[in-house]
Amino acid sequence: MTNSSAPTRPFGLPLGAILDGERCEFRVWAPARKSVEVKLLGGNERRIPMTKTADGYHEATVNNCPAGTRYIFVLDGNVERADPASRLQPDGVHKASEVVSREFAWTDSKWRGIPLEEHVIYEMHVGTFTPEGAFDAVIGRLDQLKDLGVNAIELLPIAQFPGTRNWGYDGVYVGAAQNSYGGPLGLKRLADAGHARGMALLLDVVYNHLGPEGNYLSEFGPYFTDRYKTPWGLALNFDGAHSDHVRWFFIHNALQWIDEFHIDGLRVDAVHAIVDHTAEPFLQDLCTAVRERASKLGRKVWTIAESDLNDVRVITPPEKLGLGFDSQWNDDFHHSLHTLLTGESDGYYAGYGTVGHLARVFESGYYFQGQSSLYRNRRYGSKPNTKDGSKFVVCAQNHDQVGNRAIGDRLAASVSPEKLRIAAAAVVLAPFVPMLFMGEEYGEKAPFLYFTSHEDKDLIEAVRKGRLEEFDDFEWKGEPPDPNHEKSFQDSRLDWNLLGEKDHASLRALYKELLALRRGTPDLRTLDLSAVATHADEERKVLLVRRASILIAFNFGDGAQHIDIPFKGTWKPLIASDASIDKQLLSIPPGFAVFSG
Repeated sequence: MTNSSAPTRPFGLPLGAILDGERCEFRVWAPARKSVEVKLLGGNERRIPMTKTADGYHEATVNNCPAGTRYIFVLDGNVERADPASRLQPDGVHKASEVVSREFAWTDSKWRGIPLEEHVIYEMHVGTFTPEGAFDAVIGRLDQLKDLGVNAIELLPIAQFPGTRNWGYDGVYVGAAQNSYGGPLGLKRLADAGHARGMALLLDVVYNHLGPEGNYLSEFGPYFTDRYKTPWGLALNFDGAHSDHVRWFFIHNALQWIDEFHIDGLRVDAVHAIVDHTAEPFLQDLCTAVRERASKLGRKVWTIAESDLNDVRVITPPEKLGLGFDSQWNDDFHHSLHTLLTGESDGYYAGYGTVGHLARVFESGYYFQGQSSLYRNRRYGSKPNTKDGSKFVVCAQNHDQVGNRAIGDRLAASVSPEKLRIAAAAVVLAPFVPMLFMGEEYGEKAPFLYFTSHEDKDLIEAVRKGRLEEFDDFEWKGEPPDPNHEKSFQDSRLDWNLLGEKDHASLRALYKELLALRRGTPDLRTLDLSAVATHADEERKVLLVRRASILIAFNFGDGAQHIDIPFKGTWKPLIASDASIDKQLLSIPPGFAVFSG
């Protein structure tokens, strides 16, 4: 007996406007609508009825519809909405979509990607990275980043959001590269330019919610559910009725970035906010689809999760009942390091603060592995079952950990130069994948604030109120700036002129030296946690990390310390500053030192 409700066709059909010469195929999933028409705008304006399939897709093929044609869908004869799978929103989130050609003069036919363990990631926000705030302007800085030692750029979300000022997490057209950044052509030029320099391009994608303004997706079908909640808006329907089609919408988007834009990796935002009780979760399907597409294309494409769960299933392969992400952001590393550098212990920093915490992360990946968390008031985390350090991306700063502070202050605004140097060494020399936040390498002093450019007055006020409530668990001083004021955006731009100042140039030189050391030293390149041993001296605030033949010493205290080295070897200085070793006695001032043995 057949199931009459089963789909009448296989999944995998392209969505949106698919152009072949001047013949365009349109497809949208809108099961809630009896009829959908595609309305072409401009000098050749016309309305073409679309054919509805048994599983709720509406399709039409239109001749004489070249690239650049503006179009909009007409729902049930009177409601006009842009294409949910739009490639370009030239006039913003409330206006028509534009037909985009896939044609591009790519020069990267020999590009095969970068092994995950070799990545040095540089996280950036396109709008504030340069004065121009555009993809093409980023290209002008690529040589400078390559010289530093960076080989992978990670862009904060670039899916079309309302206005021109946004972190990107209010995107509502997941496949449309932000028009004010340069749209799809600008993104393609950036990817191609990066590949020409041996640099990968990673993209932050948001599949746990859509932004509130310009979000018309629910008018097409059951993309959302009220059975779950997220902190940012309606939860997506990944496990309810019709959820197969919702899954395909987002998997299609992931594959679109890989196929059409040659993206080398996806950082999937806040996977802990995706509720999915199916036997094969959406995130597992997503990782599998990306892995299979990469194999078909013959190049490396990686999936990286943002997860605050310390759940090893996130980075466990599907065949072992995991989600299958290649790597994940590691909050334990950041929190352990941050508390040692700043002394902060409120909010989610509660429960961290000793060198032993950081030592445990260096050795295993997580600090919390099932013990009680003071912040959560419950047991938290699981024991990692991997010795592969590339499963973890670590940082001393990122957009969240800076931008979600009350006044967006960076480490350079609050800690000493010595501690900035410790932060650099801890991240770059860790047995994990290092990530720098834009400007960190030269000690950028400008804040990275939360900013928006919403038009709805009620929404603007709700965002202001919500930001204040987020800081209740912290004792930060200062009044948070207005997110919707343009000044918050302008104040967050990088000041590249700082590179002309001695202290800032010196810090950048250190990052470059450390990255060269990592790249040129086999025992630092190999991310094997079984070759890592640590010694934590809480009284002296000294942490020793041995990575096979390399010894790294960190003095988080305010004065010089002397400590016996428990690791046998004849240690020779690589980067020692004023530190020295006499037999097995280490003498080290505040800061760090690196030795080989």
